This record gives sequence, C-alpha cells and structure tokens, in this order.
Amino acid sequence: MSLIVAARFTTFPAAEDAAQKLFNEGFVEEDVTLFFVNPRGQHARFATGGDTHSEPGAREAPKGYHRMGVTIGAVAGAVVGVAIFAAFSASLPVLLIAAGVGAYLGSWVGAMARAREGGHVGHHLPFHEEMRASGVLVAVHVSPDNQLDAARVLREAGGAAIERASGRWQQGRWADFDPRKTPEPLNEFSNEFSEKHA
Repeated sequence: MSLIVAARFTTFPAAEDAAQKLFNEGFVEEDVTLFFVNPRGQHARFATGGDTHSEPGAREAPKGYHRMGVTIGAVAGAVVGVAIFAAFSASLPVLLIAAGVGAYLGSWVGAMARAREGGHVGHHLPFHEEMRASGVLVAVHVSPDNQLDAARVLREAGGAAIERASGRWQQGRWADFDPRKTPEPLNEFSNEFSEKHA
C-alpha cells in the first residue's frame, strides 16, 4: 500500500495551480493526480445509478410490511372511488376508472402510512452516511518524510479537507480511490506544521 495525501479544491484551475506548486517543490508528475469527486450518492457505482442497490434501510424492512399497507390502501381507495362516482349515477366504464384511480391513490397512501407507523421504518437501521464533499481532489503519492511538505503546499494553494490515506498508487493515479469512504484528516499536519513554522 502507498501513502497518499490529498486535498479538495473547488475548481480545476485551482487544482491545476496546486499541482504546479507541487512540481515546483520537487514532486514528480507521476506522483500527482487530480480528478473530480461527484456529490454524495452520485458516484454511479451501479449500472442503474447511485451508490447502493437500494435506498438505505430498505433492504432491512420486514417482508410484507409495506405490501400490507399497499393492499389495504388499494382496497379502501377503490371502494371510496366507486362510492363517490356511484353517488352521481355514473356509467360502468366511469366506475371502473374511478376504482382504478382510487386503488392507485389508496395504495400510495397506504404504503406511506404503513412506513411512518411504528417509529419510522428504516430510520433506526444502520446505513452509511457519506462524509466526503464533492470537488476536485488533488492526490499526491508521498513518503513518510515528505507527506507534511505535500500537505503544506496543498494548504498554501487553497486546498481544503487535507487527508491522508493508504491506497494503491498505479500508473500515476490513486487506483483504489473510493469516494464513499470517509476521509482520514491529516491531524499531524496541523500540529507539526504549526510547531515547525511557529
């Protein structure tokens, strides 16, 4: 595994300027990369889009829990729809349409009501809350000896959320970067940097 220091920038020109400053400080091109990190939940990790197979907590919901609410709501909606239009002596086709629309709306209301009942299904279930903000990430392949120098250059260039990671650096890029993984702030940088430059 390689040691990596990275910082977030708001624009590509700012990130490119930071990369140039790293080169000026002696870092080589194959040890510096920059790339855009999409907003939370929009990393398209699956062909259908998004970062998970389903909404957080949906997989853990009890089987049949929502189905029962949908069924009850559909039956109630169909009955209400037919009753309303029957009161106006509507024709059979209009009654059938009213039953269908009532069933659809009733199933939706039933599902929502059932989901809210009993302490909000899904809210008590564990899920991964992504902590990484979007922006242009400048990542630097470093050694223990020059990691603070890289962090200093990135900070002076306007980088935010300076982090350290252990990852796979291949062919001049951070090969196993996972945007969903919570960044590890480079705490030593703030302490050691302030002592060195006090």
